[in-house]
Amino acid sequence: MWLWRFLRRLVRALLPPAAFIAVTVYFAWSATQGDRGLDAYRQRQLLAVQAQAELARARAEQTRWEKRVDGLMPAHVDKDALDERARALLNRSDPTDIIVPWTAKERLF
Repeated sequence: MWLWRFLRRLVRALLPPAAFIAVTVYFAWSATQGDRGLDAYRQRQLLAVQAQAELARARAEQTRWEKRVDGLMPAHVDKDALDERARALLNRSDPTDIIVPWTAKERLF
């Protein structure tokens, strides 16, 4: 009988602190490793930086294309740009042109 009483007291004394420690460990782990924890936050910040860099590159490319398209507008056609594009599309050259060969890996534009 005394053993049973001793075990009951021991369980009653240890159960609340053990439950509190378990809950604390769970929330601490979740705060660092969980879906919305510190590691996930760090990864989201890295993705945001990469997305900003990609956006800057896309805007620069868009600006470059807008300038090229503006040069081909009928109101103010840039004759050199038009001649360059026509020769590139038709695969022709002028006898006075200097031809620089490109490999398949290099891009013209």
